[in-house]
Amino acid sequence: MKLTDSGNDEKQEKQPEGIENFLQKPMMTKILLGIIAVLLICILVLLSVMTAGRKKDSSETSDLQQTITDYAKEQQEFGEQVLNEEGSPTKDEEEQEEEEKSKEEDESTEHTEEAVSAKDEMTAVVVDVEDENDEAYTKEFILKEAYPFFADNDQDAIWDLAHLKRYVKLSKGLEGSGEYYYQGDVDSEGKPDGTGLAIYEKNSYYFGEWSHGVRSGNGSWFRFYINQKTKTNAMGIYASHSYTGSWANNLPNGDGAEHYDVDISKLAPTQGKVIQNVIGVFKDGLYDGDMYANTVDYTGNVQEWDGIAQKGVFTLWRDMSAIGECSVWRYREDHSICLDIDKSENKNQGIRELLK
Repeated sequence: MKLTDSGNDEKQEKQPEGIENFLQKPMMTKILLGIIAVLLICILVLLSVMTAGRKKDSSETSDLQQTITDYAKEQQEFGEQVLNEEGSPTKDEEEQEEEEKSKEEDESTEHTEEAVSAKDEMTAVVVDVEDENDEAYTKEFILKEAYPFFADNDQDAIWDLAHLKRYVKLSKGLEGSGEYYYQGDVDSEGKPDGTGLAIYEKNSYYFGEWSHGVRSGNGSWFRFYINQKTKTNAMGIYASHSYTGSWANNLPNGDGAEHYDVDISKLAPTQGKVIQNVIGVFKDGLYDGDMYANTVDYTGNVQEWDGIAQKGVFTLWRDMSAIGECSVWRYREDHSICLDIDKSENKNQGIRELLK
């Protein structure tokens, strides 16, 4: 009999099923694999989401940085634009201006010796940089350029023009020739007749009325002392000399006014007073009749004087012949005070630069 063995088989069948038996069942295996697959999918999805989130954060951070950078750049550009609109130069413009300024200073230094005077300082300075060989600066060009300013009696503009190098050069080219350049009305023979402008040697000009080639009527004459010292202006005290009034036979004739631009910075206390203006009657360029004058000294003090002359010879206010002097001007506020000149000089008193 196999009772023992039979008893053992039944006992084994009643024992609990183990994990190995459980795994061996086909249905349970499929379920378990499905669960594992779902978990893997969830893990992959989670990892993908996390990676995308990190990329998004990185992208947002980069975009934010880019936005800030762009904003700063735009603000900088906007600031520069505002400065430009308000007239302040940008960095590039400042550098360009510095280069141009440096270049101008260099050119100014090169031409200092050839330069001319500025009215405010009454000294020789460069007022422009020109090509002296430029064919555009012909006498025709210069006369046409200057004419309207003389016609308007624009004293400041006349001063500035006369001190340009092209004007100085044009006038210098006439030295010793006895000729002059002219623009204006002419008669049937082509001589100045009517109103016109003439340029002479020694930086001299005339604008006014003419009659058949001679200055006649009302007109103004100017001479500018540009790098020039004359016998009567050795110290450079005078910057210019002019006459405005009546003319006949090429000379002042009739009522008129003589004027000197005086540089008082060149006057010393020992030099006393110098004539600034003379007003009265002129005869062939000479003082002739009752004359009025004012003087200026090194402090700028102005005084008024009276004189009487006949064809350039003054009537004396007092006898100073014992010491060889002539009292020719009398102080208006105190007749006991006079201005004296050397006795030998009491002749041809007038606008001597116009006399030959």
